[in-house]
Amino acid sequence: MRIVFATNNMHKLSEIRDILGSDYEILSLADIGCHVDIPETSGTLEGNAMQKAQYVYDNYHLSCFADDTGLEVDSLGGEPGVYSARYAGGVGHDSEANMAKLLAKLGDNPNRKARFRTVISLILEGETPHTELFEGAVEGEIIYERKGSEGFGYDPIFQPDGYDKTFAELGNDIKNTISHRARAVKKLAEYLGNKK
Repeated sequence: MRIVFATNNMHKLSEIRDILGSDYEILSLADIGCHVDIPETSGTLEGNAMQKAQYVYDNYHLSCFADDTGLEVDSLGGEPGVYSARYAGGVGHDSEANMAKLLAKLGDNPNRKARFRTVISLILEGETPHTELFEGAVEGEIIYERKGSEGFGYDPIFQPDGYDKTFAELGNDIKNTISHRARAVKKLAEYLGNKK
């Protein structure tokens, strides 16, 4: 099955391709000639994922899915949440600046409970277009300093429950079985499998 993943983030793309396996040919936005920075103007992860998938479907008429992911820190009222990728402001996704801002805001606060949440929005071609949503979450905590060099984003400061290592230390093989994105993609794969 060929399906567009509405991203040009190579980290996300390879993660999704690893999780879904060879049954699916996953195309990026670049693969279909879409070089627009699709707006994400919703105040929710669900809204942003739906916005991106709808844009691809409306303009390219291809089966597609889009995701939005947020890191939600309890003691910061759910920040950075929907603003996770651009938390520190500026242009592009500056992971170092985002982590620095988060660690500074948390300071010595002992409540470091947090979760990563991914929402995937799917629209299949050839059906009466409707959106299916799939959510995955992983609970954990924000540690006090960066550890590990694998992964991307906030991975060096997020330690999932049940592990004594961060996502960046665990490596992609383990992360891709337990992560928020893996859990959402597993639900997506089950749904697509039932459509075959």
